[in-house]
Amino acid sequence: MASIDITNVHKVYGRTPAVRGLDLSVEDGSFLVILGPSGCGKSTLLRMIAGLEDITAGEIAIDGRVVNDIEPGRRGCAMVFQNYALYPHMTVAENVGYALKVAGIRQPERARRVARVAETLGLGDLLERKPAQLSGGQRQRVAMGRAMVREPGIFLFDEPLSNLDAKLRIQMRLEIKRLHRELKTTSVFVTHDQVEAMTLADRLVVMNQGLIEQVGTPAEVFRHPVSRFVANFLGSPPMNFLPAAIDRRGRAVVEGGHVPWPELCFDLPSGAAIEIGLRPGDLSLVAQAGADDVLPFDPEILEDLGNELHLHGSIGEISFAVALPAATLVPAGRLGLRAAPGAVHAFRREDGRRVEPRARSNPPAHESGEAAWRSLSLSFT
Repeated sequence: MASIDITNVHKVYGRTPAVRGLDLSVEDGSFLVILGPSGCGKSTLLRMIAGLEDITAGEIAIDGRVVNDIEPGRRGCAMVFQNYALYPHMTVAENVGYALKVAGIRQPERARRVARVAETLGLGDLLERKPAQLSGGQRQRVAMGRAMVREPGIFLFDEPLSNLDAKLRIQMRLEIKRLHRELKTTSVFVTHDQVEAMTLADRLVVMNQGLIEQVGTPAEVFRHPVSRFVANFLGSPPMNFLPAAIDRRGRAVVEGGHVPWPELCFDLPSGAAIEIGLRPGDLSLVAQAGADDVLPFDPEILEDLGNELHLHGSIGEISFAVALPAATLVPAGRLGLRAAPGAVHAFRREDGRRVEPRARSNPPAHESGEAAWRSLSLSFT
């Protein structure tokens, strides 16, 4: 096993920056997932760790040793690619053991290590087959076996599941997670798929335009996004956003001059522009009764996913989505949406950064007992 320390790393192609001043540490034995849209620099970062891309500036250290000028084969990393990269004329056993053959490992030892990896990955009955005789999932297991047989300190995965169908992706996710628990090898996994990221990661890194937006556990990143980008990128359906402005009391005034959460106050100047973020799963339907904490919602399209319903509609001119339990009966006509204050997120419109509500020590005297208790016990996750 090995640790990775990335310090102020840059990568520039011509005049185009791909990675811009990244600082990141990967702990020994951890499973780190780098998530982001296409072109954000995540695969470039992975290739720099592996030594397949030169570093424009900064340092990458593995187990405390700077590896900027060390060739890929001497870094102790094994990489699993998106396209498998198997030799079509070789059998499974020959593909898995090829790196050992190149390294001069004798045949008896090669055979022993190949057999051990094949047993771990369930490839024992496939060792004499050629890649053309294998399914996509089997080929991906062979590619993983070829990396495992080298017994590296670090596994690097570059979107290895993107060529598989949905069912195989689930199967291979579980396989990769199981292998990590057994081998405890430091792993860095790059993906644009949020489900892969959330289910595999010990720690999650969200990248955007060559920069790190947020680092944390999957739960931390999902429940407490530090920016509008992170909030919108994670979640299906994605987070809903309502334009709002801050009034003289620090409250968020949304569509039609409505203040749906009067107990939420922000330390922002009057007139400051923000966006309120609400996850579809944190909303509930209520009868439209004009209550202070109810948003008027016009439903349009209902999607039945079997295990839950996705109701799409609008609040004024703003598109909105609600995730509901499968058994929910959705009445016709205008409805109301209610969200617990603890599920309300806020972001500055000028830069998309998160804004925290200010704590309230004492509720106003006119508040009811229930409202006062809610204000005092409010917690944001």
